[in-house]
Amino acid sequence: MYSVPTEVSAIERARWLAELSEALDAARRLLSKFDIRDRDREEALDLYTRIEAARFQVQSLRLSRSLHPRPESTPDRIDLGLWQDKPTIA
Repeated sequence: MYSVPTEVSAIERARWLAELSEALDAARRLLSKFDIRDRDREEALDLYTRIEAARFQVQSLRLSRSLHPRPESTPDRIDLGLWQDKPTIA
């Protein structure tokens, strides 16, 4: 799975995840409409399992983004205070 760039706004990220969720739902519905023959059943089950796993991952991303939104901007500097307190080895 690919991570969403941080430059993308929260609204665009939510829209993208919603569209991805709809596409995976459509793929699951389409797969269920096929008349799967016995010789193809293992491949169909594998595909169904992959679609379901992707759906759960997208749902997890949607929930984590809504419960813990990332800040839109990054900090200007990083505090290196802990590193400055360490003694140097001579």
